[in-house]
Amino acid sequence: MTTRKPSKPWRVTVTGPEVTATSSFTSEAKAFEFVRTCLGGDSPADAAKVEQWEGGRWWHFETVTADEIQAARR
Repeated sequence: MTTRKPSKPWRVTVTGPEVTATSSFTSEAKAFEFVRTCLGGDSPADAAKVEQWEGGRWWHFETVTADEIQAARR
C-alpha cells in the first residue's frame, strides 16, 4: 500500500488554555510564519507543534513555545 504525499506536507498544531487548532501548509516557511503569528502578541496560544509529511507518515519536526517567540523579538 502506498500513501500519497499530501498537497500541504507541513502541519502545525497550536495549543493553549483557550485554543487548539491544526492548519496545513505548502512550505516550511509558511508553517513557521503561522507559528510566529499565532504565538506572538496577545494570543492565547502557548505552544505549536510542527510536523512534516515524509516517508508516508507525519514526523514531529519541532515544538515552539510562545516564550521562544517573545525572546526572539527582543
